[in-house]
Amino acid sequence: MTKHILENHGHDEDSVVASRRRFLKNMAYGTLLTIGTPVIANASVRRFPVYKTLAFQNMHTGDKLKLTYFEQGRYISEALREINYLLRDYRSGDVHPIDPALLDQLYDLRMMLGVNKPFNILSAYRSPSTNAILRKHTHGVAKHSLHMQGKAVDIRLPGVDTRRIRNAALAMRQGGVGYYGHSDFVHIDTGDFRTW
Repeated sequence: MTKHILENHGHDEDSVVASRRRFLKNMAYGTLLTIGTPVIANASVRRFPVYKTLAFQNMHTGDKLKLTYFEQGRYISEALREINYLLRDYRSGDVHPIDPALLDQLYDLRMMLGVNKPFNILSAYRSPSTNAILRKHTHGVAKHSLHMQGKAVDIRLPGVDTRRIRNAALAMRQGGVGYYGHSDFVHIDTGDFRTW
């Protein structure tokens, strides 16, 4: 009988089951938010922000930028272009798309640290020629660095100890986290989770 009623109303059983599951799921989330602690409620809000804003200062060029790069569930193309330019290879001037997942990691890191300061950028995109030069003259530069794909960034945060930045990045377990205490910066990338 249920099947007959569904056919007459233009619905199939699968859509009703999916709708029922969605309803129950939303009810469960609502219940958790109602009876949960403020921390759970705040975590839910932070997990699905309506917009995401980041601020940067390129330590080599002096360029500064603060903008919303994600809004209403979509990345903002113009904002991504501005970020790509600021995070360019300052040695060659080459601009390359920066992985939005890397921006999301930086946003999550900023939220985890509870700071609203600009990230000081020491290195972001590197052209293959720049990477090759750095490999010859600098210890620890990977031959196939994720910097060359726009998937890595070396950062500091003014007034925040780099060990604290490293610990927060490790707690997120997103991508690679390199700690360079002697040079006072943290490397973050969108590769597999690993640390050094």
